[in-house]
Amino acid sequence: MSLEQRHSKQSATLKKLATAQTLSGLGVTGTFAAGSLLVVQITGSEALAGLVQTSTVVGAALLALPLARWTDLGGRRRSLGFGYFLGALGATFAFIGGVQRIFPLILIGAAMIGGASAAGYQARFAAVDLSDDQHRARDLSMVVWASTVGSVLGPNLMEPAGNFARSIGLPKLVGPYLVAIIMLTLAATMITVFLKPDPFLLAREERGEVYARQKRAFRQAFATIKTIPRAWLALHAIVIGHITMVTIMVMTPVHMAHVDVSLRLIGLVISVHVLGMYALSPVVGRIVDRIGRIPTIMVGVVILLASAIISGLAYADAVVQLGIGLFLLGLGWSCTLIAGSTLLAESLPDEVKASGQGLSDLCMNGGGALGGALAGIVIAFSSYGWLCAIMALPVCYLGFKAWRLRATSK
Repeated sequence: MSLEQRHSKQSATLKKLATAQTLSGLGVTGTFAAGSLLVVQITGSEALAGLVQTSTVVGAALLALPLARWTDLGGRRRSLGFGYFLGALGATFAFIGGVQRIFPLILIGAAMIGGASAAGYQARFAAVDLSDDQHRARDLSMVVWASTVGSVLGPNLMEPAGNFARSIGLPKLVGPYLVAIIMLTLAATMITVFLKPDPFLLAREERGEVYARQKRAFRQAFATIKTIPRAWLALHAIVIGHITMVTIMVMTPVHMAHVDVSLRLIGLVISVHVLGMYALSPVVGRIVDRIGRIPTIMVGVVILLASAIISGLAYADAVVQLGIGLFLLGLGWSCTLIAGSTLLAESLPDEVKASGQGLSDLCMNGGGALGGALAGIVIAFSSYGWLCAIMALPVCYLGFKAWRLRATSK
């Protein structure tokens, strides 16, 4: 296959992956707030509200390895299509749970919606199956950027979806789950029907590789990653960047609420944070391709440290300062995620590529869930400022690892 033909297929692949990501984002993001409010309405307990998003994150972590195995067995169409379909089925369960006021069914549905999140994370690796060295990070960043549309517009569909649900005699808060069912079904259809040829299988065919099923593939992938310094750094960048982002982000609204800052201003700060995460992804991708993977990780470290300092020193009602800190938090996450994911994808041997990518998503989502849980404990016994200071420690460790590897590789 010629280089020109390959580029043509890559362009079409990116468009289909980006479309599926946009549809998924439109469906998933609106369910977080709606699910939390629905739980409070059903149980009367605000303490249980966070379980919806926690269930989704845990579901995404648990499904990362099975989806990676499915990729190895049958390609990206099978794994991504199944992940989005599982998310649509989970939205259906949560919808029924909301209508019938069955709290456990809502949590089960939220965990299954995590399948769509897991598929979304693995879609970024699908974006580089057919990439060349000069465009790998840029291609990956375009699929990450596609999440911007869904992340921004998804929550804004809550009100019209809720009004529609109420107009047909259903609880208002189940409306966003109707949107999720439709959007995730469309995403699953897009991938299953139109992602042809399958980029993972095509890349394998071009390499002349014959698949041989391996036992304990993920244990082997982890052992392999540890022996490859660049891959080991990449895994650290993905996981530490994500834990830092989640831990500081989830506690910022709590910090601001201590002085009764309005929900509108809290929402504005979080929106600015999401903008930092996704809006500049194509720019970050170009930077990664231009200056290199490890230097961009180091840039991300500096930005994350700046975020921790600016946010940690901000008073609870310092909306502008917190907005700047949270924007930088999202931007630093984008640098470590895109550079780390690109470095991991190109550092792994072909025989453990899919399992290694799934392992990174498991560690990333599991770390995010753990970080969010520990953040509450830190806040309970200390302060938001100390939380930011504590999170600066692993970021410094990542910066040291990146600097040392770059210095030794010269």
